[in-house]
Amino acid sequence: MRTLGSIFLALQVQGGAGSDSGLGTNIVGLIAGSSPVAKAVLILLAIFSIVSWGVILYKIFTLRRAARQTTSFLDVFRRSSKFSEVQAVCRTLKDSPLVGIFQAGYAEITAQLRHAPTAAADAAVADAAHHAAPGTTTTVRPTLKSVQALDRALLRASSIEMTRLERHVPFLATTASLSPFIGLFGTVWGIMVAFQGIGQTGSTNLGIVAPGIADALIATAAGLFAAIPAVYFYNYLTNETKLFASQMDDFSLEFLNIAERNFS
Repeated sequence: MRTLGSIFLALQVQGGAGSDSGLGTNIVGLIAGSSPVAKAVLILLAIFSIVSWGVILYKIFTLRRAARQTTSFLDVFRRSSKFSEVQAVCRTLKDSPLVGIFQAGYAEITAQLRHAPTAAADAAVADAAHHAAPGTTTTVRPTLKSVQALDRALLRASSIEMTRLERHVPFLATTASLSPFIGLFGTVWGIMVAFQGIGQTGSTNLGIVAPGIADALIATAAGLFAAIPAVYFYNYLTNETKLFASQMDDFSLEFLNIAERNFS
């Protein structure tokens, strides 16, 4: 503790002596005078940080757009009386994960009804009422061959949409895990170089020791700078993805109930 306190005091003295240039200039000077290994560590951490912020901004933008389009899609789906009407708006709301699930279910229903032994089955696919009033009868009422196949199609579509929503998010977990250790490696290397300099000069003067240790600690600070936002936004984006997963499960059940009620 005494040694750390002495180093801190020496850094304060050094900072006071160079107050005209400012703390930022001192840090830039330390980085410029650091060893090649320390510079490589800082460059690597900078790359992790820049890519992480790119992923963060991109995912926030895409998830918010998906949320807006999901609200619009659900409104259309619940107001429409025919699957063909919903299918018509899917192209404009393709960023919603529910659109992919609906299209997969609609394609499965279409495939099953086209093989139904009914001459008007193809027309029934396009005009199938999915919110028919109780007691309503239709001229043509084709039957699904397998509700389980429809369920599997919806599950497969949900898995695909979840993969799309989670794309690039694991990089934030990688950044959060690796950056502190990379920064620690830079710090350990810097301290090793500092002590090697002490051994070569044979002097323990804080004016000689402190700059090297300060240079070494920059790597730890850079590692934390990259890791902290990555941890926070990884948890945030993961939670948002879980909310979408819950919406997809609810929609799949709703779609399956409608299909089973009208085609079985």
